[in-house]
Amino acid sequence: MHRVAALVHAPQSTFELACAAEVFGIERRGLPVRYEFGVCAEHPGPVATRAGYAMLVTAGLEALERADTVVVPGWLPVGEAPSPAVAGALRRAHRRGARVISICSGAFALAHAGLLDGRSATTHWALAGDFAARFPAVRLDPDVLYVDHGDVATSAGAGAGIDLCLHLVRADQGAGYAAHVARNMVMPPHREGGQLQYSAPPRPAQIEGSLAPLLEWAGGRLDEPLAVEDLAARAGCSTRTLARRFAEQVGTSPGRWLLARRITAARELLESSDLPVDAVARRVGLSSATNLRRRFLDTVGTTPGAYRRAFRSEPR
Repeated sequence: MHRVAALVHAPQSTFELACAAEVFGIERRGLPVRYEFGVCAEHPGPVATRAGYAMLVTAGLEALERADTVVVPGWLPVGEAPSPAVAGALRRAHRRGARVISICSGAFALAHAGLLDGRSATTHWALAGDFAARFPAVRLDPDVLYVDHGDVATSAGAGAGIDLCLHLVRADQGAGYAAHVARNMVMPPHREGGQLQYSAPPRPAQIEGSLAPLLEWAGGRLDEPLAVEDLAARAGCSTRTLARRFAEQVGTSPGRWLLARRITAARELLESSDLPVDAVARRVGLSSATNLRRRFLDTVGTTPGAYRRAFRSEPR
């Protein structure tokens, strides 16, 4: 059982906490329980929230000593550094091998504790300027939805906490398990792009037709040798215009979006079928086992064979 402890701090954002609780703390029909979720605070007792009520927290910082994953679901006000006790508890948890993650403004607590020095990280786009000024030793990427280093991870604003938590479940338990959780939440198992698409929306006059029909069309033809030129032709525009529309609406390029969909499809086939790797590669439009292995290693960090050995089963 993987133990997850969320460290709350007044005034606590209820949504950021709920992101972690919904992914790690809910028992779902037909899905084995793999996580044990709890909440702790520096000073157990009533903890004020931004929603106008107080929550009763019974566990103290000792909960971080037993956690496999520590979540900091927001940290307000961001100018308030964690106490030496909190910063020390976060550092000790990290040193003994716990995964330490933040949601939204929680990156400020991790940065104050020194866990992000010399690393890339993200936070809510509206806090990016303040964060960069306070922590010049951290390489801030204000566009992405999350940054995961394995031992430390940060997410962008609020809802991106769900993206990060689902990503971690996918890494821990496989794509099938994560997809089951996402379906239960009525969420996509993986959102494409970054938070740039939310931080600076174009003026209404600049918005062109939705890409949704094109994405659905392409998603149903991953076994075909689609190229960016094919997507542009289907959309009835130039490749340059298509790239601009993808940047505005999806937050990434057409080529990266297409590759991400192919890799996701490959993961699902590796988990759910006995198809040879070469057949999986053809099914997802990556032409050969060699090409799939290279792309898979670059994206997932392991080989298709190793991934299948780790996750070839029903949702675990």
